[in-house]
Amino acid sequence: MEETTVNHELLQKLSARFGERIISVTEPYGLLTFETGKDAVIDVLEFLKKDLGFTFLTDITAVHYPEKHALAVVYHLHNLVQRQRIRMKVFLSEDKPVIPSATLLWNGANWMERETYDFFGIRFEGHPDLRRILNMDELGVHPMLKQYPLEDPNRVDKKDEYFGR
Repeated sequence: MEETTVNHELLQKLSARFGERIISVTEPYGLLTFETGKDAVIDVLEFLKKDLGFTFLTDITAVHYPEKHALAVVYHLHNLVQRQRIRMKVFLSEDKPVIPSATLLWNGANWMERETYDFFGIRFEGHPDLRRILNMDELGVHPMLKQYPLEDPNRVDKKDEYFGR
């Protein structure tokens, strides 16, 4: 079966079940990608796992969109039997990045959510042990947030006057 046909069938099943809660559907490089709200995230993930066979949680991560004042939590799922992959995004406000935990569906979500919290500051409600996993507890910032300049403006070797400009 062709990839676009499979994606169309998956989208039909998702839309039939969740209606208007499935939005912004795209297929970059053939990967069905859609958005939903944080109020529906667990229901959609449970439907994907139990009814559509996406039993393997490949990854949970995030993307910071400072121009939109938003963070997107991104879920990658894999149906190993049908050899299908799917991506789901949930956008959160920068000032209140809180979303329900997927640990009740996948034990493996534990470490992925801890990493996402550590680097982006997203709080996963209901997580059994939400604390930093890679950075030190005293760090005080979330390093993947695009809140800092890419270069130190005080670096002497970057001053134009040294290059005749």
